[in-house]
Amino acid sequence: MSRLLLKNIKSLVQVRDAGILKVSGTEMKSLPCIENAWLAIDNGIIADFGGMEDFPGIEDWKGLEIIDCDGKLVLPCYADSHTHIVYAGNREGEFVDRINGLSYEEIFERGGGILNSSKRLNDATEDELFDQAMIRLKEVISQGTGSIEIKSGYGLSTDSELKMLRVIKRIKDLNLIPVKSTFLGAHALPLDFKTNKAGYIDLIINDMLPKIASGNLADYIDVFCEQNYFTPEETTNILEAGKKHGLIPKVHAEQLSHSGGIQTGVKCGAISVDHLEYCNDEDIAALKNSDTMATVLPGAAFFLSLPLPPARKMIDAGLPIAFASDFNPGSSPSGNMNLMMSLGCVQYKLTPEEVINACTLNSAYAMNLSHEVGSITLGKKANFFITKPISSYAFIPYSFGSNLIESVYLNGVKQ
Repeated sequence: MSRLLLKNIKSLVQVRDAGILKVSGTEMKSLPCIENAWLAIDNGIIADFGGMEDFPGIEDWKGLEIIDCDGKLVLPCYADSHTHIVYAGNREGEFVDRINGLSYEEIFERGGGILNSSKRLNDATEDELFDQAMIRLKEVISQGTGSIEIKSGYGLSTDSELKMLRVIKRIKDLNLIPVKSTFLGAHALPLDFKTNKAGYIDLIINDMLPKIASGNLADYIDVFCEQNYFTPEETTNILEAGKKHGLIPKVHAEQLSHSGGIQTGVKCGAISVDHLEYCNDEDIAALKNSDTMATVLPGAAFFLSLPLPPARKMIDAGLPIAFASDFNPGSSPSGNMNLMMSLGCVQYKLTPEEVINACTLNSAYAMNLSHEVGSITLGKKANFFITKPISSYAFIPYSFGSNLIESVYLNGVKQ
């Protein structure tokens, strides 16, 4: 790989020491930056950085590309720790149904929602799913995302869940960006098991999980812990079964009601609990004594007009917060993390520093990747983006709807 030197950077944002893997509470208000900075990349890795006044000069010009970033900011790429980008087709018809007054639950009962995506996915080939997912992946990379988690969960049968996970593995094997794979077989009940939930759970535990493990197809296991979906007890049984196969738990928790998902996730050692619209004080207390990352999905609450998760209250209680996009065809059809930051500032009353921390270092932690990406740190992957000339990092969430990213670099290579 070639060597790269960025000079005259207006502000090098999110500069951290190697030992800092997440930030919590009042720490989230701090966003270390170097003004008038330089950044050196060697073989795809962050090799050195500092202020221009201390720039040591260039001793070896061989293979060195120099970029003048006068007036521009450099930030680590966003880490999107919760997505569903492997799916077939879209669900704009349900978008219109909601405008006309139907609830998410009513649409699901009519065979829409997850079941709609499941039918379309079952009819699609692996190549079709891969091609569609790659279009979405390239789109979010152009918007600044440099690491991502992708879930299954639209298959709802052994063959189709394995098909989704094989597609995710194909994406991961490209080594374009770090990709984490999550098995979400417990996303909903398929029609064939509508009156036999125990039978479907047995299928997940005794048929799907052994095959997923033998194919090394997933890093995490996730459950939609929610009324009319999976109870805390059922969630625990599924997560514990996944742990026996080496999968780390995650949980969809408290999205449509207070389901008990947060405390279930904490008890099971989940790396993250996600959604959190109905998080209460007891849940916050449980999270405070854990290593579980509270992950807010602003796009889903916005698109479904749900109550907002109490992100401000969580941070004020001393918790770390991550943001992710929940990119999916039904409840959050956008993977634009710049938009998630704007929603975080406007709707959740978080500061620009807090939302940048939530979308980079903390969201990387929610994928066990904060040792590798999420900040400008010596030895981390050179996944970063250069903005257009702007006044400050606050201008990014401020100017919602504008594309302020000039170029994205992955492993030190311009995309």
